Amino acid sequence: MHSFPRGLRLLALLVSVVPGALLAADVVTVAVASNFARTAADVSAAFTRDTGVPVRISHGSTGKLYAQIMNGAPFDVFLAADTERAALLEQSGLTVAGSRRTYATGSLVLWSNDERLRGKDCREMLEHGDYRHLALANPATAPYGSAAREFLAGAGLWELASTSAVYGENIAQTLQFVATGNATLGFIAKSQTADPALPEAACRWPVPVSSHAPLDQQAVLLKRAGRHDGARLYADFLATPAARSIIRRHGYQVAD
Repeated sequence: MHSFPRGLRLLALLVSVVPGALLAADVVTVAVASNFARTAADVSAAFTRDTGVPVRISHGSTGKLYAQIMNGAPFDVFLAADTERAALLEQSGLTVAGSRRTYATGSLVLWSNDERLRGKDCREMLEHGDYRHLALANPATAPYGSAAREFLAGAGLWELASTSAVYGENIAQTLQFVATGNATLGFIAKSQTADPALPEAACRWPVPVSSHAPLDQQAVLLKRAGRHDGARLYADFLATPAARSIIRRHGYQVAD
C-alpha cells in the first residue's frame, strides 16, 4: 500500500467530502508577500485546477499586510516573507492553532541593469561605492530589505550605502528601481531573477545566506477562516509535492 504525505492525504480527503459547488463559490483570499506574488499566482492556479476553489491574491510588503490583518483586513491565509509576523499573529490569537509552517526559504541577489557595470563584479562595485543609487526594500517593513541591511552592516558597508540608498515599499518596487536603471545596484529576491520578462543582468552576485538571518517564509491560516473549507484546503495544498515543485521552480528552497 502506498504511503502519502499527511498534507496530501488530508487534501484528498477534504476534496472528497466537501461539495465541489460549495467550494467553488467560496473564494479564498490570500495575503502574499511581494517577493512571492508570482509564485503564489502559479500555486493558486494549480490549486484551483485541482479543487475548483477560486483564489484572490493581495500582495504587498509583509509589514504592511501584517498591519492590515491586525486591523481586521478580511484575509483567509497569510503568506509572510518572514517568521516574525506569522509568529506575532499566532501569539495574538489571530491564527488557527497549529497552522503556522515554513513554506519556502528565499535568498538575496545583488543585481544591476546598468550597462556601465556589464561584465564587472557587482560585489566589487558595491565595495568601492561605485554606484549612484543602491536600491533595497524598506528594512522596517520588508524582510528582504532587513536582510540586505544586515548583510551591509556585517560587511562594514552600511554607513557608505545608507547615504545613497533608495528604499522600495516592497521587493517588487525595489526591482522596478534597479531594472529601470533608476538605481545602479539593487538587492532583489533570487526568485525575481527567474522572471523571463526581466532584462539580462549587467552583473549579479548571490548574497551569501550566512551573511544574514535565514529568509524563512511562513504561512498561517487566519482564525476568521477557521471554518472555511477552501482556505483550509489551500493551507494544506502548500505542503503537497505539486506546490513544492512550483515553489522550487521559482528559485526558493523547500524542505522535503
